[in-house]
Amino acid sequence: MPPESITSIDAKICFAPAPELVEWAMATFIEDDGELHNPDHFHLQSASIGMLWTNVSNSRKGRRIVGQCEEGQPSGMMGKWGKARAEEQIVGWFGHVPNFILTFEAEYAMSCSDAEFCALVEHELYHAAQETDPFGAPKFHKSTGLPAFTLREHDIEEFIGVVRRYGADASHVRALVDAGNAGPEIANVRIAHACGTCQLHAA
Repeated sequence: MPPESITSIDAKICFAPAPELVEWAMATFIEDDGELHNPDHFHLQSASIGMLWTNVSNSRKGRRIVGQCEEGQPSGMMGKWGKARAEEQIVGWFGHVPNFILTFEAEYAMSCSDAEFCALVEHELYHAAQETDPFGAPKFHKSTGLPAFTLREHDIEEFIGVVRRYGADASHVRALVDAGNAGPEIANVRIAHACGTCQLHAA
């Protein structure tokens, strides 16, 4: 659960590193002996993942954002100083620059069900992908032999994986399943709409 320091009424707006959440996610979903092990995340066994709790509300196009996956290395047009500041902040949080940073809204985590939160975490983990070559084979760094990581857009494979494991209701894709059963209608996919990564790619 999120720390009280960011969930209390008088809490300051902040982001808080969540090493216990990383440990839980690795032990639950990623490691081979995890209780809810998902082989789709096998490549993340060698990844460095940082996670953050936040009490900062976020929305895009009128939709609430409760989770987001980003590459750890700062990118974009921020200049050398901006990039250096961002890296300093990231190192301050995690002690290094991880391959991926996952951010979760604390208020949502406190109010949702266990299944809904697991589905959200796995949704974001599906964005933390391994690069593939033109033939679809996974890519590795020649110098280290470790997977080459990238950010994957929301796709049908993620839908199948999360729904298969948690069902349509906990995954908030009941409307999609009903639409598929009823005919060609546009579904309201709540988790995808609540994911900052999906919203950025949809822009």
